[in-house]
Amino acid sequence: MNVRRLIPTAAVAGAVTLGIVTLSACGGTSDAAGKGSGGKLDVVASFYPMQYLAEQIGGGHVAVTTLTKPGVEPHDLELKPRQIGELGEADVVLYLRGIQPAVDDAIAQAGVKNTVDAATLTKLEAHGTGAGHEGHDHAEGEHAEDGHAEEEAGHDHGSEAGDDPHVWLDPVKYAEVAKGVGSALEKADPANAADYRKNTDALVEKLGDLNTAFADGLKNTATKTFITTHSAFGYLAERYGLDQEGISGIDPESEPSPARIKELQDVAKKDKVTTVFFETLASDKTAKTLAGDAGLKTDVLDPLEGITDTSKGDDYIEVMRSNLAALQKALGAK
Repeated sequence: MNVRRLIPTAAVAGAVTLGIVTLSACGGTSDAAGKGSGGKLDVVASFYPMQYLAEQIGGGHVAVTTLTKPGVEPHDLELKPRQIGELGEADVVLYLRGIQPAVDDAIAQAGVKNTVDAATLTKLEAHGTGAGHEGHDHAEGEHAEDGHAEEEAGHDHGSEAGDDPHVWLDPVKYAEVAKGVGSALEKADPANAADYRKNTDALVEKLGDLNTAFADGLKNTATKTFITTHSAFGYLAERYGLDQEGISGIDPESEPSPARIKELQDVAKKDKVTTVFFETLASDKTAKTLAGDAGLKTDVLDPLEGITDTSKGDDYIEVMRSNLAALQKALGAK
């Protein structure tokens, strides 16, 4: 991850330690939860995938503030003092460790307790850790029908060095995170626990339908390999028996070596790749250069780190279905 821009330790510690309350302290009654939000639970979400969960599950009982505004590349988020203060004043802070160094640093150094780390709600795995190269580690369709082999040894809960944090791009893993978020909101606001449980069940059902659409839609394709600028789709590829070839690795700002570009050109020819995917919040220059040199097309595969006017959809489900359509076209789905 890009860790060039971190907020000073002293600033973090000074701002965040003011007014910290623990998640357990918020969980006594719903009256203790609402702070200036009309009695609603104040939830601070680090970026869009966490915001979507809070809004879908919390419904009318929560007031959600997002640290990462639309159009901002979340990996490079810089926290302002006001945002740091919001972390300390929130009833629940919902984030995903490993995506945003500034957020991780603020929470870890200040010892904030009223947090839900999505990385602890599902099993993380290592993807794209070697010069942007995913490799062909998984047989085609290996996880498409077996529930992703969650029992794999060595993948404990929590984020470790080298783990891929992009779990929201796998609908099954995202559903696991949703269940954990729902439970956290129930504990923070027990008076409305029944509604949180109902909303969680509804969201999990929608994510189940999305998983079925991906599994069916990508079952029979002319190729299983896709090239993307940002190696954010490792979980998605593994889930549906595909091979992701990342240009830049997990960090969208890292630059590929000439050897990697040559390797990708060879992969494209060998695996009959038709398309190089780029994303909405990062430069498309490298993707277009590679595509031009290799005679390939380009298209958008959205890692859903934020919703903007250029997104192909208004929310997570719509954009994921657009991603499915783009993959079906690029892979020659039958």
